Amino acid sequence: MQTQLDSLLEYMLAVSPQVSDLNFSVGRAAQVEVNGLLQEVPIKGLRRLSPYQTEQIALRLMRNDRHLIRKLLKQGSVDLSYSIIGKTRFRVNIFSQRGSYAIVLRVIPSGVPTIEELGLPLQLNQIAEERNGIILITGPTGSGKSTTLATIIHKINREKAYHIVTIEDPIEYMHKHIKSTINQRELGADVPTFALALRSALRQAPKVILVGEMRDWETMEIAMEAAETGHLVLSTLHTIDASKSVARIIGAFPKGEEQQVRNRLSATFKWVVCQRLVPKADGPGRLAICEILRSNQRTREYIQRGEADGRSLMDAMNDGTLDGMQTFDMELERLWLERAISKDTALSYATNMPNLALRMSGVGEGGPDGAEAGEPEKAASPKDQKPTQSAKCAPSGAQKPKPRKGEPGQPSESRPEVDIKDLME
Repeated sequence: MQTQLDSLLEYMLAVSPQVSDLNFSVGRAAQVEVNGLLQEVPIKGLRRLSPYQTEQIALRLMRNDRHLIRKLLKQGSVDLSYSIIGKTRFRVNIFSQRGSYAIVLRVIPSGVPTIEELGLPLQLNQIAEERNGIILITGPTGSGKSTTLATIIHKINREKAYHIVTIEDPIEYMHKHIKSTINQRELGADVPTFALALRSALRQAPKVILVGEMRDWETMEIAMEAAETGHLVLSTLHTIDASKSVARIIGAFPKGEEQQVRNRLSATFKWVVCQRLVPKADGPGRLAICEILRSNQRTREYIQRGEADGRSLMDAMNDGTLDGMQTFDMELERLWLERAISKDTALSYATNMPNLALRMSGVGEGGPDGAEAGEPEKAASPKDQKPTQSAKCAPSGAQKPKPRKGEPGQPSESRPEVDIKDLME
């Protein structure tokens, strides 16, 4: 039965090279997510998944593991990893909903990319040079936090002879010993909680500790303790920008401890990197953009004493470009000027949409080649008519890209329906 499930998953992956997630939900056909959009995969026998079918897929993914099944029944959801040997690995979440089960499989790329390959800011390479402190990679679900963490760990592994301990739920990227020695622990299989694993790690003589996610105040407390005692701690948070990441940690503790937490966090944090994925202007695919907050005298003071008018972390990032800091809106404006994203995309992902719209209008409606700020617009002759929004986003002379087979926008008949029985043979 496992080979039958593997055949089904491989067929879904073949829809497009850009498949990021596989989705099995009752009442819908099997679906894949391509460039942020769900797309049905025509499979006869799975046109509308039944509760029985999703339950059977869930059991196969869990390999009938009693521990995972008990956790699913008790908590209503379970995280695990699944591999098609020699081909693909997945991070899997199975959860109950309205008396049935739904399943989402996140595709884990083979191999660990570099900062340059991911298109991330090059200053993130400096994180590998940090000796101690807290590094936070934050952002919404599916923004690439785990991949960025794996990239940083891989760089340390290549360049430093350290002992690295990772605590993950589940283990996503498998790291080999290169120059460093890496031990990877998985929640459930190796240890029951992040907090317990992190406290144990302090007695395992690591230089670097990776915590998959800071889910509660106890984990945050031990992470700060580890940073204070000379460890480099890397972790993630589900927050939408850098300043809210700081507020999230402070708000996780009792109000009476706020000043103490501010003091400790200001002394231990080194980087807060928040990520978002935005659609490209010139075709399928998405770009990663980052907001970067770094530790310096000004940012430490703002965290310790609290933000106020004229002394916010956003102000510090806007003024901190020489230190490698940047805001989302700065990056969105830069990408728009480079015609990598559309104006509508830039504004929809902006932190402060009115301010960004004002700056962009000063450049001229046509982007970097449009009217100068303050220059009156001339009446356009028929041959000088402004291009449509989609034309503005593409390089001069470029044609609108046609959707490739299997990608959103391609007619469903381009991929013939197959019978589930054929996959299971």
